[in-house]
Amino acid sequence: MKILVINPIMYTSETWQIKRANSIKDTMMYDLCLAFHELGHQVTLVGGEPYKPVCGEAYPFEVQWWKCVCQKIFLPHRIPFMPETRRAVGTGEYDMILTSEVFSINSLLAYRVAPRKTLIWHELAKHNAMMRRIPSRFWYRVVVRLLMRDVKVVARSEQARRFIGKYCRNTDARIIDHGVNLCKFQAKKEKENYFVVCSQLIARKQIHGILEKFCSYLKHYNPRCRLYVIGSGELEESLKNFSRELMIEGQVFFTGKMNHSELLPVLSGAKALLVNTSKDNNMISIVEAIAVGTPIVTTEVPLNAAYIREYRLGIARNAWDENDLEEIVKNNAEYVKNCLNYREMLSTRKKAGQFIEIYREFAEK
Repeated sequence: MKILVINPIMYTSETWQIKRANSIKDTMMYDLCLAFHELGHQVTLVGGEPYKPVCGEAYPFEVQWWKCVCQKIFLPHRIPFMPETRRAVGTGEYDMILTSEVFSINSLLAYRVAPRKTLIWHELAKHNAMMRRIPSRFWYRVVVRLLMRDVKVVARSEQARRFIGKYCRNTDARIIDHGVNLCKFQAKKEKENYFVVCSQLIARKQIHGILEKFCSYLKHYNPRCRLYVIGSGELEESLKNFSRELMIEGQVFFTGKMNHSELLPVLSGAKALLVNTSKDNNMISIVEAIAVGTPIVTTEVPLNAAYIREYRLGIARNAWDENDLEEIVKNNAEYVKNCLNYREMLSTRKKAGQFIEIYREFAEK
């Protein structure tokens, strides 16, 4: 089967000035396309041109970079517009079209041109906050209800399914969360005496709060524990200074941004991944941590929190503290075991197979 995957925003950018990466091979959508390819399908992945890697790289399947137009209005990091979508879908050469998000001009174009071939993989569980939610409310209440009401939608979480189901009556009951390539993510049972943070170092991730909680953990429970902060961002120097103010600079290590080959050995050896975000949907770092057997301590904000609680993959509490860190360490073997049991559910091959199954059922109706 020939599959076209349209994913203009290849990775998160907090500003309109998109910093080009060296590679897209660490992205979730690349791994999903690789899974389609390994299952024997002919797949083409499309990204917005502003996200094209700095260096040329080879892929086992076709990757195209389409121009994003009218960028002052259709911001490439928020709501990119790629007119090439209409032409490519209109050729009729693809059997299945998979696009990202219902709140997307490209998804609208794909559905209007090929309604019986288009699936939308939807993540947002509430209205987009851009411009006080006015564009989002107009899109869902007017555009979707008039022009996309019967589009086939697959949600990435139960929260997203409930939200989009109010507007798209053909939303599937099945959930397909983010996955990982389990061949790359080798699990590790034995953990070392440290925690890890994998995050952009920006305000909404609230890393300062993690440093405070870790400082309390050192004082009350384990003065020899370490914390590795993996990532980069505008608050890096501020965070380093704050760790010095807390007098824990000897226990906190800022590694900068790492690729998967560098990150995974650190992530797989940690007692837990620490998350303190105030605003996120499904977090890829959480999925990757579970895949290597590392439990999670998180706020209830990420949509992943629901299955973290359900399957005891860690602790999900908005006001988690040093006592929760002690709990995750004291019962680490149990949490690690639960992560390893859940790991197979995260396979990108399994996710790709689910998409194919849903599409075939839809196409046969």
